[in-house]
Amino acid sequence: MGLLHHIEIYVSDLKRSAEFWGWFLSELGYTPYQQWEEGCSWKLGDTYLVFVQAKEKHMDVPYHRCRVGLNHLAFHANSREQVDELTVKVRSKGMNVLYKEKHPFAGGENYYALFFEDPDRIKVELVAP
Repeated sequence: MGLLHHIEIYVSDLKRSAEFWGWFLSELGYTPYQQWEEGCSWKLGDTYLVFVQAKEKHMDVPYHRCRVGLNHLAFHANSREQVDELTVKVRSKGMNVLYKEKHPFAGGENYYALFFEDPDRIKVELVAP
């Protein structure tokens, strides 16, 4: 009881976001769960993440993580090696790695993580145990 059931995120370009999140979530063991014209989801255990195409009338103000609302999503990694492997993949895909000058210790000297952005600039964090 109390665990997250699902998270639903509206995106500016469903195709682009589905490619990004599909790749990343698959790397973490998620599997495709639902798909319909305006959305899709991936599931791990009992929790799933849903991505829905935002309506044109709601895209006049772009997402920014410092406004009221979602700041970032943080995921557990299996190991520091997985963080390193995904860092290489993120960079090879041309994705924006955040806090490059402090990577992988941007969260502190005992906090090993990768911080990067999805296509809508939502911050994504992958944290080693």
